[in-house]
Amino acid sequence: MSTAFQSSSRKSWRLATGFAFTALACAILLGGVSAWLLGSVAIAGLSAAAFTFNFHTPAAFIRLFAVGRTAARYGERLTGHKAALADQVSRRVELFAAMAAAPAVRRAGWQLGNDSRLADYLDDVEDLDFARLRAGLPALTLACGLAVLIAGSAVLAPLSLLPIIVLLLAILFAGNRVARAGAMAWRETRSLRRGGASRLGAAMASAVPLKAEGAWNRECTEALAALSRAGAAQLALRRLQAMLDMIGGALGPVAGVSVMAAAWYAGRQGTELLAPMLLAFSWLALGETMNGASRMLVAVLRRNAARAEIGQWTRGTAAGRREFALDDIKPALLLHGGLQRRAPDGRSIGTPISLLLARGQPTLLVGASGSGKTSLLKQIAGWIGDDAFATDDRILSAGERRALVSLVLHDAVVLEDTVRANLFAGDAPDAVLWRALEAVEMDGRIREAGGLDSWVRQDRFSLGEAQRINLARAWLSSPPVALLDEPTEHLDEAQGERILERLLVRFSDRIVVVSTHRAPPLRDVRTIELQP
Repeated sequence: MSTAFQSSSRKSWRLATGFAFTALACAILLGGVSAWLLGSVAIAGLSAAAFTFNFHTPAAFIRLFAVGRTAARYGERLTGHKAALADQVSRRVELFAAMAAAPAVRRAGWQLGNDSRLADYLDDVEDLDFARLRAGLPALTLACGLAVLIAGSAVLAPLSLLPIIVLLLAILFAGNRVARAGAMAWRETRSLRRGGASRLGAAMASAVPLKAEGAWNRECTEALAALSRAGAAQLALRRLQAMLDMIGGALGPVAGVSVMAAAWYAGRQGTELLAPMLLAFSWLALGETMNGASRMLVAVLRRNAARAEIGQWTRGTAAGRREFALDDIKPALLLHGGLQRRAPDGRSIGTPISLLLARGQPTLLVGASGSGKTSLLKQIAGWIGDDAFATDDRILSAGERRALVSLVLHDAVVLEDTVRANLFAGDAPDAVLWRALEAVEMDGRIREAGGLDSWVRQDRFSLGEAQRINLARAWLSSPPVALLDEPTEHLDEAQGERILERLLVRFSDRIVVVSTHRAPPLRDVRTIELQP
């Protein structure tokens, strides 16, 4: 995250914290001053003071606190969400990069694994991103409110602390029970949901053979039973939450009654009860905040589970990146004497082939659809399998090759964002971006769209235009190995050849591998024919 983003996030969190404390203070004062006013009016009504009692000032304060509470709550939500979203800018790119580098995802195929795994991951990222907003900030304000009211109770009605402390201990005990049982329930729920969904999806995909074997009902029943057990575990957690909320909801009334009873027992009467009454109703106002204790606790549980799950994706990747830098090596060749080609699921494809990929001499992988061209590119890139390639004076593992390779797949995707963001070039100068667009013959189209900062989306471009944006990304990439998957797809023959020639000139100091359905008329290239 840049310094500007960090500064913006810190400023937003400070504002959100200030609004949260303001909302809590206004809520407490609203309840306390309202009770004080009612008590004062009742006492004044019993004497001649009723004719001189000025209720306008406390009434004005009540309206002020009511408006202040509402405004502060909206301010807290706006600035808190802004801060949480700003934090995502620094976190999500790194998390997704680490996920893409994770072994489980490589075995699934290069992109982001299977749908259920991706859905869990997206939920985990959200739980991690918003934990501070859902749990940290409310817990901080609640703890400060409790400290202030406990101190006030100790001064105005010391005897009231006994039931208050007993109830707080009961809340802590119930919270600890929810935390321990909730962590287990959350892990069990995630595991059962994932297993049940995976099994049900496999059954749906194999409905015909399963019905033929008489196993359809059994598979569906077992898959749904796993999902049902996940629901039961979630229900058990909800019941524990309800128990905690029930105990927490009693804090306000019990504390308020205790303060008034202790003040009465101490012999206070008449106007002497006004201060304890303000404190008692302040406890009632704080009790409303205590009703969200279980939600805060569950947010913490979800954050911890998300952190552990994401840790499985990211563990070791950061260290690996520190140990290996792109500047350390610029291979002149990649060599494998007998590479067993593999599908994304690990199945062997055909017979082993020898690969000699040299800098300055592009290699063409030519074959029909289904011949495994894209899978071979992913294998070279280190996204499928754990094969080692020789280069110069060392052996490159799959992880090291992933750091050295720019893999440009033919499934071009245009993000709903600016053209500049879609080029994935970071802080590249405008002149460099326009040069890349000119090279792929998209500069005119982008100028018509409004320039580099115009907002675009997938449906605004044809397949050929989206493909050329994809090739502009390739043009702007910097790794020493460039793998282009069917780069001329969706382009007419002449245009495709022109753009490909420019790319190869651009990559003349790199190792280049191009997959294609047919070999274009290029000089100084090596061709490998692939069979399905």
